[in-house]
Amino acid sequence: MAGKVMQALWFEGYGGGPAGLKHVEVPVPAPKKDEVLLKLEAASINPVDWKIQKGLLRPLMPRKFPYMPGEVVQIGSGVKNFKAGDKVVAMLSHLAGGGLAEFAVAKESLTVTRPPEVSAAEGAALPVAGLTAHQALVNPAGIKLDGSGQPANILITAASGGVGHYAVQLAKLGNTHVTATCGARNIDFVKSLGADEVLDYKTTDGAALRSPSGRKYDAVIHCAMGIPWSTFAPNLSEKGKVIDLTPGVSAMLTFALKKLTFSKKQLVPLLLIPKGENLEYLVGLVKEGKLKTVVDSKYPLSKAEDAWAKSIDGHATGKIIVEP
Repeated sequence: MAGKVMQALWFEGYGGGPAGLKHVEVPVPAPKKDEVLLKLEAASINPVDWKIQKGLLRPLMPRKFPYMPGEVVQIGSGVKNFKAGDKVVAMLSHLAGGGLAEFAVAKESLTVTRPPEVSAAEGAALPVAGLTAHQALVNPAGIKLDGSGQPANILITAASGGVGHYAVQLAKLGNTHVTATCGARNIDFVKSLGADEVLDYKTTDGAALRSPSGRKYDAVIHCAMGIPWSTFAPNLSEKGKVIDLTPGVSAMLTFALKKLTFSKKQLVPLLLIPKGENLEYLVGLVKEGKLKTVVDSKYPLSKAEDAWAKSIDGHATGKIIVEP
């Protein structure tokens, strides 16, 4: 691919929103020793992408975008598990980015085979949203997804969004009772994913996060924003945890305070640590029909800024996909 160019999107500085994205022609990247070069078939927009653009993750992430699946066209010299022509799903680095383009490089360790039963769009949504939901449930929340664990009451906020819609489905693979919050128009949708009870977040009980059946939550997978600790605390079981997927300054202060005071109720900020075996597990669940990716909308690469705007708007049901 040496010397070839491709269409891509990038931003050159912080801010600007969708208008800050530029369509450019750049050289096709070359894979390093442990990388594969992918011809992208679909990419997924995640809130972390425009948060990086806004500068909300400075100084951690000052770069471009992460993204996803396609066909292997070239492999690095140290790659053993893939060959040209393989269909794959990959998690691209938040630091290096490059997913809004015709080609991208990915680490072999974060690349897994995409079986024919899993479409490119279904695969594209998994690397950030699916992995985040999986990690939150398995690690801090301690849910065994084979159903073998102790019964647990789980609350999932913003359950109709990208992470939330996966979290509901994955939680129900465990021994859980799931309460979920979403907007009124998505209540039936979230119930269809398996939630046992669903709250409209704009109602009094919904805003207070009160379980209709009076349950106290052992874990909260908190995918929304702007809910203070004081709203969560009375709804938690004795050792309940709030796992915050988008922790701000106040969340970090609450986390520190709960640690310092040895509180049994905890707030846990979540930082995604992507693992290839977890991505493989999720792809397998999609193949088996045990997990579904709900696609809100699809956009061509030439209209990727419209997908960006839709994500910033915050009312997508499921995932937003860009197809180069």
